[in-house]
Amino acid sequence: MPNLYIVTGANGHLGNTIIRVLKNQNHDVRALILPTDSKKMLNSLNVHVFHGDVRKMDTLEPLFDLSDTKYTYDDVIVIHAAGIVSISSRKNPILESVNVLGTKNIADLSLKYNVSKFIYVSSVHAIPELEDNQIITEISHFDPNLVIGAYAKSKSRASLYVMSMVKKGLNAIIVHPSGIIGPNDYGHAHMTMMIEDYLNGFLTSRINGAYDFVDVRDVASGIIQSSVSGKIGSCYILSGHRIELDMLFDQLRGLSGRKRKIHVLPMWFAKLSAPLAEIFYKLRKLPPIYTKYSLYTLQSNSNFSYEKARVDLNYQPRSLDETLYDTVKWLVKENRVKRYRILKFINQLKPMRKNKGS
Repeated sequence: MPNLYIVTGANGHLGNTIIRVLKNQNHDVRALILPTDSKKMLNSLNVHVFHGDVRKMDTLEPLFDLSDTKYTYDDVIVIHAAGIVSISSRKNPILESVNVLGTKNIADLSLKYNVSKFIYVSSVHAIPELEDNQIITEISHFDPNLVIGAYAKSKSRASLYVMSMVKKGLNAIIVHPSGIIGPNDYGHAHMTMMIEDYLNGFLTSRINGAYDFVDVRDVASGIIQSSVSGKIGSCYILSGHRIELDMLFDQLRGLSGRKRKIHVLPMWFAKLSAPLAEIFYKLRKLPPIYTKYSLYTLQSNSNFSYEKARVDLNYQPRSLDETLYDTVKWLVKENRVKRYRILKFINQLKPMRKNKGS
């Protein structure tokens, strides 16, 4: 029997992908977007769009009003995907209010109306890093003092609050995605912009490092499955595959037909220039290519294990080859690749064969 899913952050990269999967499964969906956001992208998905702000409780009440519907609150599953992802090294009041206060408001309403499930989309950044490249697994207690960076601390505080609400009766589950990439990113997230700029020839240099990247579609499927077979009060890491940036760019080079590699900035220079780069891009009202925090992240331990999700949720991320191929083809489809020679090369690429888990 179909459920009624409430999805916050519906216009976001993850949010709209979750909705696409839910609609393919014939569920009804209520989508929350900001009052100033356009619902154009969601119109074709046949969802009920609500305008509201997770920071303002009074704007959220209509989202939970089931009058004149066939549903009861036992049928309602809330997926709280709204949040700000930031690589900035500076503390931002909006980051705290959206990621922490916004989560509190949605969790409080979910408990008030006693919904069937509440799925909070946290981040692997909320989990403290381990030394010596030890495998990082789920934790049950969150402490913002043990993580580094304003974004990580905001996600840790929000996760801590959600876990405290479980003790009060909220049927909550927390998921921790790693670095999300993939198609359907209409909001221009950092990694999508990096790939887009590379394909268009605007990205002329890069840095070394490594991180764990996961396909947005696998995260969406893992989240939805957690609402079915996940255990209340549990946390699940939804990671993908750790890759060195030189290998990632080599794959992009192969997909785009580019012959020359781009310049690699020495790490000492990147660290020295990162504060100036943040200021420069802020003045241009553009997201920075790299920051002090992102440099730290690319050198940190990103050896995440999704074993718990594999067992409980049958979670198995697809290969990065497939993700990058689909992302590149989607950027072409959206007319976001402008260089004709590369565009012509990409359009001749053969479909990537499904190869989940490799």
